[in-house]
Amino acid sequence: MPNGPPHVSRSRRDDDEPSTPRGRFLARSDRAPSGLSMLLGAASVVAAGFVLSRLLGVLRSVVIADAFGTEPDLSAYWVAFRLPDLVFQLLAGATLSAAFIPTFSRVLLRHGEAAGWRLASSVLNLVAIATFVLAGLAFVLAPVLVPWLAPGLGEATGRQEELRALAVDLTRLMLISPLFFGISGMLTGILNARQHFLAPAFAPVLYNLGIIFGAVFLAEPLGVHGLAWGVVAGSAGHLLVQAPALRAARMRWRPTLDLGSEAVRDVLRLMGPRVVGLAAAQVNFLVIVFFASFVSDEAISAMNYAFLMMMLPVGVIGMAISTAVFPTLAAHAAAREAAALRSAISSALRVILFLAIPASVGLVLLAEPAVRLLLERGAFDAGSTAMVVEALRIFAVGIAAMSATEILSRGFYALSDTRTPVAIAVISMALNVAFAAVLVSPFGLGGLAGAASLAALIEFGLLVRLLDVRVGGLERRPLRRSVGSTVIASIVMAQVVIIVRLLLGEAGLGTGTFLGALGHIVIAGALGLLAFVAISGALHRDDYQLVLRRLGR
Repeated sequence: MPNGPPHVSRSRRDDDEPSTPRGRFLARSDRAPSGLSMLLGAASVVAAGFVLSRLLGVLRSVVIADAFGTEPDLSAYWVAFRLPDLVFQLLAGATLSAAFIPTFSRVLLRHGEAAGWRLASSVLNLVAIATFVLAGLAFVLAPVLVPWLAPGLGEATGRQEELRALAVDLTRLMLISPLFFGISGMLTGILNARQHFLAPAFAPVLYNLGIIFGAVFLAEPLGVHGLAWGVVAGSAGHLLVQAPALRAARMRWRPTLDLGSEAVRDVLRLMGPRVVGLAAAQVNFLVIVFFASFVSDEAISAMNYAFLMMMLPVGVIGMAISTAVFPTLAAHAAAREAAALRSAISSALRVILFLAIPASVGLVLLAEPAVRLLLERGAFDAGSTAMVVEALRIFAVGIAAMSATEILSRGFYALSDTRTPVAIAVISMALNVAFAAVLVSPFGLGGLAGAASLAALIEFGLLVRLLDVRVGGLERRPLRRSVGSTVIASIVMAQVVIIVRLLLGEAGLGTGTFLGALGHIVIAGALGLLAFVAISGALHRDDYQLVLRRLGR
């Protein structure tokens, strides 16, 4: 499929009938823009699942840290995790957001439910078959592929062959999980496209519970193999919790591939660029593992802990809102409602930045007590804390950019344009590799995290600029006003947090103990948050008032 129709200037009158496809899209934009409160209504369901899932993700990190700390065997587990995740992302991940939902929305609108369910069945069957084949190939090639992911694994401790063999064994075990995820990922896309968010939002909860079970009950008898079995059990739960919801969505499954269907071919065409984009995202993970393996055997685990903590706000804010809004964007695009599409993207972007900017600032300032409070116990000692904090503070700088990228990419996907965000993702990946190669030697883990954050900021800048042109303007004045006031409120919040932390330190309440770390987070964090809310309220921001009303309900 071409890279989307050409852009038409907003100066064109709505009653013109231009000959370009893009012009026809704009010409039919006669419906009122969707309200931000409606978007938040859908997002609240998804956000609840994301919040619970992310909190369980934190608990997952806590129990893993308690059982394994940052020991080299755990690094072998993180290395082994990469290949199964790659198999899932390149198939179900590529199909879900970029290709299936926009095509499914268009088929439902133009051809009815029977055609839509035939498309859903065909794509589900294709993804299941392809996942099985690719997982089988990865199983056979694991002894060749896995050592390349972390060439330095085991060198510092003289256990290179042992840890490589362990990583291969764990990889083969966890390759069972993509077989479940390939199907459950498609179920997520089908349910979201039908505006059913509850089961997909809570599916990750079952996944995290599976890993927690492995860490708590299987780690002692089975070591890191217990974690791997937890991944498999969690992926099965991810599938099983969504299956009953298909009845509510009235899905009618058929044993068909329907490769001759135009809609199926559209999905496959849209998948192609998205596969490249997800491969680029996976390369970013591989870059962390690759370079961290040369820092130390513990560095791989430290980077993963830091990344998982950073992804808590990204998931709760950026992914939750974007996941809930995307079917609405796809529906507006299918109906050629340009004004409504612009409004939905702009409103969602404002809310994401309103929440993500202070989250980024707060995590930068409270990284050390947060890591100490959550992770420092059992096998996770003060040395492990220092490594994680070094990376987390720099990772946190990119939270707002990573969160906003979620909605900006989906804006392109709604227009059936997968090539533009993929091209930008590839550029970001290349920059991440280059930055990491340059920064890892002088700055260690902080350099690797800095490379990822810097690349994310550049990706955000490119996406927002190109999408602004593509949709004829992202309501720039409200967006600038919103971001400006959010930055001002976040600066005030940062000053309050810094001053309170200094006063707590002078009063003898340091962060070297559990109670000290808790005190810094509760007291400094709460006062900083109150300062942010007060300044936001004083500036009379619409985003602040709408978010507050939704939270109140």
